[in-house]
Amino acid sequence: MNEDMHNEEEMVANVAAPDGAEAPEAVAEKEVSEQPSIEEQLAAAQQEAAKNLDGWQRALADLSNARKRFDKQTQMAFTNATVDVVSKVLPIIDDFDRAMESVPPEIAENAWFDGLGGVLRKLNRILEGINAERIPALGEQFDPNVHEALSTDPSTTEESGTIVSELQAGYRIGDRVIRPALVIVAE
Repeated sequence: MNEDMHNEEEMVANVAAPDGAEAPEAVAEKEVSEQPSIEEQLAAAQQEAAKNLDGWQRALADLSNARKRFDKQTQMAFTNATVDVVSKVLPIIDDFDRAMESVPPEIAENAWFDGLGGVLRKLNRILEGINAERIPALGEQFDPNVHEALSTDPSTTEESGTIVSELQAGYRIGDRVIRPALVIVAE
């Protein structure tokens, strides 16, 4: 009877593993031995976590850069719009400045003339409120970045390159020149 059992086991093994394939028990043992150990699984999981963390950090940096770009573009658009409005208001301020400089003494005493002076002060406060400032000119050294020389004056006692007359005020917002000052420079 032992011999019959032994023959049956061989037959089962032959049926289960035809044509030289491994028996199911051998395959199961091989699969168990091929599974990665806990340490290997942990290392793989840590590597995957590091890869995901790196991707997340890159996405966060991209978002931060996009926000900075958007903020910069928004600020640039605001500045461009402000410069456009200021450049349209400056001729009015120039006209008021010229009128105030050349007013006859008999008109300077009238109350309505004081009202015109108040309008000019309001316009100047509006410019100050949007950080538009007048470019200093008279007595300053000529700077081609903010001044435009219309002529030179050889008869002055000032040092060469010094601005002796301002024909039209220049304005800027921050470092951006809206309009250069038109000046006459000592020769």
